[in-house]
Amino acid sequence: MKYLVGLLLSFCAAWALAAVEINTANEAELDSVNGLGPASTARILAARSQGPFVDWPDLMRRVSGIRPATARRLSRNGLTVNGVPWEPATTNGAASTAIGSDVTPGKAP
Repeated sequence: MKYLVGLLLSFCAAWALAAVEINTANEAELDSVNGLGPASTARILAARSQGPFVDWPDLMRRVSGIRPATARRLSRNGLTVNGVPWEPATTNGAASTAIGSDVTPGKAP
């Protein structure tokens, strides 16, 4: 049992060290992320030369070809933006910004 716990802890530590931070990684480190090739790495480095990426949405706005599905895959393969893995945007609260959102459903205004 101790062997399995030790093995699990070693695996977790190795995975944590495998994270690649997009704002500090060099070309070789970015190329090492499964799903990034020379062309996408070049686009990332060109966009990053204009300033660091603030978050995943900023990365997706500034680098063509990176959409939510790609971001999810890259994050699963160790890529982070400011140390944060990809988290898809939620729609919770979206209704609160809609026109007429001050009306409670089922009640007259």
